[in-house]
Amino acid sequence: MKAITYRRLGSAADVLQIEEIGCPAPASGEVTVDLVYSGANPSDFKARAGTRVGVSDLPWPYIIPHSDGSGVISAVGDGVSPGRIGERVWIWNGQWKRPMGTAAEQITLPSEQAVALPADVSLETGATLGIPGLTAAHAVFCAGPVAGKTVLVQGAAGSVGHLAAQLAKWGGAKVIATCSSKSRDRARTSGADVVLEYAAADLGDQILAANDGRPVDLIVEVELGANIDVDTQVIVENGTIAAYGSALNMTPTLPFYPLLFKAVTLDVILIYLLPQAQRAAAIAVLNEALLSGALRSEISVIYDRDDFVQAHETLEAGNRAGGVLLKVGGTG
Repeated sequence: MKAITYRRLGSAADVLQIEEIGCPAPASGEVTVDLVYSGANPSDFKARAGTRVGVSDLPWPYIIPHSDGSGVISAVGDGVSPGRIGERVWIWNGQWKRPMGTAAEQITLPSEQAVALPADVSLETGATLGIPGLTAAHAVFCAGPVAGKTVLVQGAAGSVGHLAAQLAKWGGAKVIATCSSKSRDRARTSGADVVLEYAAADLGDQILAANDGRPVDLIVEVELGANIDVDTQVIVENGTIAAYGSALNMTPTLPFYPLLFKAVTLDVILIYLLPQAQRAAAIAVLNEALLSGALRSEISVIYDRDDFVQAHETLEAGNRAGGVLLKVGGTG
């Protein structure tokens, strides 16, 4: 099969290439998926560039990047129903703790990592559900139902934040969203009740005013270090901060005493390591929201396979409104 690979760390232009790589046949409990789309995420370019903490070299001779993707099951191993052959699926953790990800014509992986895609949901959307979708679903519902509560989504114009705002609204919450001044229109398309500029000096006061003076129940947080003081100000007693990022400050200082005396739960999310029961719950949420028409996963650009360098460079440049996909095969 044709696959995009890298055999050393470095810039996209220097290390990414297309190779012919054999795809292993499915072992017991596994399936082979003929991929149509591969979803690229910031974690993919960080791993390839060598900027992920604690990673200084490749753990395998080569890596096929990308953890997200979609396609059609073409073969199954022992213990997997042959009825799955021909099933449209989306992939999670494609390249987590293994060398062969979704930036290829095929992938073989455990059956549970190929999730059946609802009939009316496109393969393009399926390729965005792994990291962004599961992160958003878990963050919004990690502390239970949100109906009748107020959810603050910090960074609602980003891929995860935009999905999180939609899911929170679908779940019956009042949604307060923050974003940059230039992204307000995009944040509004999430259905948020209130959209505020995150750079405002009095952001905490604005959030409380938008909630009739009451603190918020849950915060979905993209930049914990940068926003922790505002989060601490506006979170309710026994509330939850679900943090999935802190790129601007990777060693944040927490105001522990104020958080302590609100008994705040800080849920640090790494979606790759989500326990089985919580992952199943997040998958169920995504499927239900998709089937109800309440979730729209936006795609910024779809590149042809040969434009793999440009795909990674687009991710690194930032300032995109939605997912970045590669068309790696099929007719989807």
